[in-house]
Amino acid sequence: MRISIPSSVLALLLVGDLAPSAAFAPSSVPHTRAFSRVALRDAANGAPSTDADAVPVDRAPCMDTVCSSDPDSSPSSDTASSVPIGEATSRLGSMTGPTVWTEFGRLAAQNPDIANLGQGFPDWLPPKFAVDSLVEAATDAAQSPHQYTRTAGHPNLVKQLAKRYSVHLGRDVDPMAEVSVTIGASQALYLSLQTLVKPGDEVILFEPFFDLYVNQVKLAGGTPVYVPLTFVPYDDSEGVITGGEWVLEKEKLDAAITPKTRAIILNSPHNPTGKIFTREEMGHIADATVQAGPQCVVLSDEVYKYIVHSPPKEELPTEEELASHANGEAPPPSSTISCPGHVHFASLPGMWDRTITISSAGKTFSATGWQVGWCVGPAELIVPIHQLLPYVQFCASTVIQEALARALPRADEPYMGRPSYYEHLKETYLAKRDLLASALREAGFAVPDYDRTPGGGFFIFARIGREIAEAVPE
Repeated sequence: MRISIPSSVLALLLVGDLAPSAAFAPSSVPHTRAFSRVALRDAANGAPSTDADAVPVDRAPCMDTVCSSDPDSSPSSDTASSVPIGEATSRLGSMTGPTVWTEFGRLAAQNPDIANLGQGFPDWLPPKFAVDSLVEAATDAAQSPHQYTRTAGHPNLVKQLAKRYSVHLGRDVDPMAEVSVTIGASQALYLSLQTLVKPGDEVILFEPFFDLYVNQVKLAGGTPVYVPLTFVPYDDSEGVITGGEWVLEKEKLDAAITPKTRAIILNSPHNPTGKIFTREEMGHIADATVQAGPQCVVLSDEVYKYIVHSPPKEELPTEEELASHANGEAPPPSSTISCPGHVHFASLPGMWDRTITISSAGKTFSATGWQVGWCVGPAELIVPIHQLLPYVQFCASTVIQEALARALPRADEPYMGRPSYYEHLKETYLAKRDLLASALREAGFAVPDYDRTPGGGFFIFARIGREIAEAVPE
């Protein structure tokens, strides 16, 4: 992965059950110097890593119970020399070899004193209503949940999704033509790129970025174009490393736009920085989409939309909106009341026709193994995905789709003393955020000030100070 970061960082995951977990963000550290004092000191002083020595990263989960026996993913030299590879695999180049995730996972599994902090998923059980929904779905003979269902999405689920997104986006969403269910959000992104991108097309990525993006762009034959987010420290004037925030500079985005720009991938809340793109920044992206031409589409990855632990103050619902919502009135398209603190990019003026919204259930319900994702957008963009689906899968799991269709309305009901499950989820992550941020500060790291910097997802980016770098053994 290629990223531009002014100092070494840690991406920390707020996903532990009794205490938060943390995940090292290895992509900023050269592979041959991964844990040396020299590497951390250079990074703390702003020395950049290069593409040549960057660590290839993948997103495949590597559970502690299996990593100890997980073989390297690259073939032996004898095999590699005799077995030809296809065009798709060749597009990945060196990115098919062993990764830091499998290496770190194996080490964690072999030593009980080492915690594997590298997985982006919650490690607690799904809420009881979700498990109950699964049991009900699996034992409901009338629904025939153990057979194939509609390829583009189980009817009960797409109707539930369309109902929710109609509220989110302030428009009527057609469940049969404007929603597509996939095996996780990763497949939703893959199919979106496959239906949009042809060789020679360019796809803009905001770096640092979720490592899956670049390889999926390459698999579609596209060319990744990198637009670095700018890290702005609060105050380094006294020579002390401080926290800060990540900013999208309009000029950098505009400079990356060409007639070949086919797509822009937006991820908010952002993996791995925890950044929440402001409405103004989203406006810049909308302007750039129009500037690129009618062929340009935004792929909005919104899998963390219900994990906004520090919402932008300007995006909190007003008292009038809360009162109207309580009376059952539909909120205006610009409101975030249906998903507090989160702006759906497709709700921006003129962007419905230019956006594929991607999300999933795994992060929200602590059920990443359910592997149900979806795309929502205009029929012109979603129907081609429907047409491709039968040749990639016949359908996502029927029983899981039925379970999710039953769980979604239950999530809106009072839960654990809160008005809804989503409110409970937000408070859960807020407590974990505070605990982890406090521990990091005490350890000498610089973390964001969430009274001034919005945040979401599992992630805290903590800057490594010089004292910590010097304390690491040679």
